Amino acid sequence: MKPVTIERKTKETQISLELNLDGTGQAQIQSGIGFFDHLLSLLTFHARFDLKLRCQGDLEVDEHHSIEDIGIVLGQAFREALSEKMNFHRYGSCWLPMDEILAHACVDISGRPFFVLNAEFKREKVGEFPTEMVSEFFRAFATNARMTLHLKIEYGLNEHHKIEALFKATAYALREALEIVPGRNTPSSTKGLL
Repeated sequence: MKPVTIERKTKETQISLELNLDGTGQAQIQSGIGFFDHLLSLLTFHARFDLKLRCQGDLEVDEHHSIEDIGIVLGQAFREALSEKMNFHRYGSCWLPMDEILAHACVDISGRPFFVLNAEFKREKVGEFPTEMVSEFFRAFATNARMTLHLKIEYGLNEHHKIEALFKATAYALREALEIVPGRNTPSSTKGLL
């Protein structure tokens, strides 16, 4: 698959993104939010995508616009990259332990966007990343990628670990969902269309 490039400019953010789903896990990310850069690098590495991202956002106002808009653009790029690839598994899931945390991610690349997050955060921020933005990012990503994504923290205490585990579990679920089904040359649906 060829890399997808998307530019998005609004009064709140200017984003340039290049995504290659058939990559090796290389990331060049500048969102202006250190912990978010770290999370996107983890997602990229463990999903084995290549991602180049630069965002100039109105961080003097809030982190919200940058994080949500990056989710939008990443989802759009993901969807566009899949337009030529139809014979993938479609479903993926991952139970991921991270020290005392156990996280679960399930994905259905179905063309039907839906998002569920079952996790509680007791800190307002990790670094400069507001914990409430976990749901905003993944909702924007899943909606624009047109996938169903369910995320859950089964148990654990450390907020940093919870968020990292959710991003890593999502990466492995996506890797599984995107694996090619040998011998199949149609979408993974009895309807014949995703």
